[in-house]
Amino acid sequence: MRILVVNCGSSSLKYQLLDMDGERIMASGLMERIGEPIGRVSHRTQTASGPIHQVTFERTMTNHRAAFREAIRQLTASATGAIAGPEEIDAVGHRVVHGGEAFREPTLVDPAVLDAIEKTIPLAPLHNPANLMVINIARELFPYIPQVVVFDTAFHHTIPPHARHYALPWSYYEELGVRRYGFHGISHRYVAREAARRLDLPLKSVNLITAHLGNGASICAIRDGASVDTSMGMTPLQGLIMGTRAGDLDPGVMMYIARRLNMSVDQLEEVLQNESGLKGICGMNDMRDIQKAAESGNERARLALDMFAHRCRHYIGAYAFELGRVDALIFTAGIGENDAHIRAACCGGLAPLGLELDPFKNQAPEDHHGEISAAGSRIKAYVIPTNEELEIARQTVKVVGSLG
Repeated sequence: MRILVVNCGSSSLKYQLLDMDGERIMASGLMERIGEPIGRVSHRTQTASGPIHQVTFERTMTNHRAAFREAIRQLTASATGAIAGPEEIDAVGHRVVHGGEAFREPTLVDPAVLDAIEKTIPLAPLHNPANLMVINIARELFPYIPQVVVFDTAFHHTIPPHARHYALPWSYYEELGVRRYGFHGISHRYVAREAARRLDLPLKSVNLITAHLGNGASICAIRDGASVDTSMGMTPLQGLIMGTRAGDLDPGVMMYIARRLNMSVDQLEEVLQNESGLKGICGMNDMRDIQKAAESGNERARLALDMFAHRCRHYIGAYAFELGRVDALIFTAGIGENDAHIRAACCGGLAPLGLELDPFKNQAPEDHHGEISAAGSRIKAYVIPTNEELEIARQTVKVVGSLG
């Protein structure tokens, strides 16, 4: 079965075509700067025998429809294509950021599902409109191909009520849907499955702490294979310090700032979304740049690193006590997979919980099948590269297969 996975943002569209018989990537691509005067197209095709063909060029894409058509053109072109035509695609899997309370599992798209996704737009105004737009475009272009939606929030619907509700007037939940939803669920689900495989245990019997550390970051507590707590909340603003997001914050701080600086709600949101986090502390949001600056003596860069690691340790420690038994801690995403210094800092002082890193393994986890924990560590630690596209494809196959 061949699955086209689509993951779009407000001005970008990422895609991947997978042959699920061997879970092989046939082609992938990224359309950037959609709607701008000059856009950027990157496309990569890989044959079954191994050779790779890659192209990158500039092209104006006035909207997501134009970007999607360009993606299909690249997938089917004689020079770059992986398939002869769209009829060779068996299903399309779409990532949707927010499923609200309505969606707990991947779902086949129909008019009722589209209406329900539209109702979640107030919960994710920056993401869900673009997600919905591309789903509609795909349905128009491929009316004969099953379309499946996979939600980033769905994995966290197993979080119990005492952990998902806020201590606010109950009417805000009933009328506005105010509660903790959590995000990065596709990634947390994928690495949890992979961790269970490496531990040689059934997924439904493992207790894990999964740390998705990238420009956006969250940590998840997983008991018996199911999410029971996560650091993000109703929006991706809660929890860890991130590239440009503040994470956990006394709400009184923003009220104080708003009054003193006469700021509007939109101005406050801009600060919290795009001017805070690591960038707010030291002026940089790329962890690699921050590391270099700290090594050169930049004190605020050093402070940013210390604050980031402190917040991670806070959640790891809290979730360790919440779970009671932890089989493994998993690091994933851009920072989690590539930054040995941050991994070590996040685990510093956690030996009393039973977690000790091996500094040599931590420097080269790929040489040790991803394991970075010391030989005597009661809690294992792994670096597991995330693969959200493969997880979306797997869930799409499951939904389509259930149609009989």
